[in-house]
Amino acid sequence: MPPTVRPEHRLSDEPANSDRFVGGLSESIGGPLGNHAVRAPRRFWTPSRVVLLLICAMLSFSWVQKSPCRDGAWADMKQYKYFCYSDVLALYYAEGLNEGKVPYADHPVEYPVLTGVFMGVLGLPVHSLGQDPQRINNPGKTFYDLNAVVLSAFGIAAVAATLAVRRRRPWDAAMFAAAPALFVSATVNWDLFCVGLASIAMVFWARRRPLLAGLFLGLATAAKFYPVLILGALLVLCLRTGKWKEALATFGVGAGTWLAINVPVAVLYWDSWVKFFDFNSQRGIDWGTLWYIGAHFPRGSGQYGFPYFQNLDSDPTHSTLNMLYLSLFLVCCVGILVIGLTAPTPPRLAQLAFLIVAAFLITGKVWSQQYVLWLIPLAVLARPRWGAFLAWQAAEVLYFVSFYGELMGASGRQVFPEGVFVLASILRLVTLAVLVGYVIRDIRHPELDVVRDTYEGEDPDGGVFNRDEVEPSPIDPPPLVKTL
Repeated sequence: MPPTVRPEHRLSDEPANSDRFVGGLSESIGGPLGNHAVRAPRRFWTPSRVVLLLICAMLSFSWVQKSPCRDGAWADMKQYKYFCYSDVLALYYAEGLNEGKVPYADHPVEYPVLTGVFMGVLGLPVHSLGQDPQRINNPGKTFYDLNAVVLSAFGIAAVAATLAVRRRRPWDAAMFAAAPALFVSATVNWDLFCVGLASIAMVFWARRRPLLAGLFLGLATAAKFYPVLILGALLVLCLRTGKWKEALATFGVGAGTWLAINVPVAVLYWDSWVKFFDFNSQRGIDWGTLWYIGAHFPRGSGQYGFPYFQNLDSDPTHSTLNMLYLSLFLVCCVGILVIGLTAPTPPRLAQLAFLIVAAFLITGKVWSQQYVLWLIPLAVLARPRWGAFLAWQAAEVLYFVSFYGELMGASGRQVFPEGVFVLASILRLVTLAVLVGYVIRDIRHPELDVVRDTYEGEDPDGGVFNRDEVEPSPIDPPPLVKTL
């Protein structure tokens, strides 16, 4: 008899059998494996290793895609024509790193403190070594390459974290590793740094280690501000379940970590530290947002935009715009709270976190192209279904391409009418809204939730919100695969 794997050691989920979209694609190669098919024992190429190889390949291809811009010679709008612009390289010069300026101490930085530290730790040694052309003849290129390597490491860590909380569903992490938006946005900015830290925090919460979860959540929030929204998901579940002890520990350690990083910089360099908050408060309507769509919507006869939205940007302090988008976001948060408290069973942590972050982007006045990286791991954990996910990813890539065409138009070289970019912005918003709708449906009808189906109704990300720990500790070895 050929070797096979005992049923108790088989993967609980095989996408070709559980996902109609993947199952349909598999028909081109013979269809899903049957229930009685013999599965050879896995040796080296386990699903987790395949997924990790996939993310390494994807990040390598992303570096190749950005390579035309690595030299910094951005003549004739090369950075837009080849879709290879990166803030990492642009800000090496704009933030004074090429002159050896220390972030915050010598130059105000428009990012939270830990991202500024990240920039300085990599940028200042490059500047120092670049003083000798025999060592580094193009410091900007070296700075970008070094950032690409470190950011890729955090991207790999984020995928590994997804695998750690989905040990029964390892192929879910392939959605993250193969995401087209990751390919085009991985090194546009430093967001993968924060995404990796936030993903690690969620692993520690799932493993019932609230202090470590708080530590990494505090680090992530000190790098970018969006991970603080994950605390909102914890708050909803605390209100639903009454389990506050561990969550309060996470809140406390997270706040302490954030303060420990920020207070010294705020005390020593207040004007530099506060720039991040002033910059975001004073920003107007940014590219591709709901508000941008309203201000530039094609109305025919060469007319674009509605006066109400256009007037929102006329106020130099943008006070009305800030009040409106924050109010709309708070309304969405109240709606998410109601959904969380009235659902038949407590929602999964990733579902609530995805809804809150998605609402923040949909209602916000800024929706930069790289912010998609915030959502990808949460979307994979919230609803690991390929169909709607790929539709959203296609819209993100279409937006990415049209955005660079819009930038060329703003720079004096018209590529297409304004309506094309507005349409791409609408498609991005609508496909994300559809994905939000599916997640809400899964919350209202938990029997449709494929993750709960795999985990006998429990939440693998929920930690103390579950009766028992649903996954073994990440330091524990997996069960031995035995063969007949």
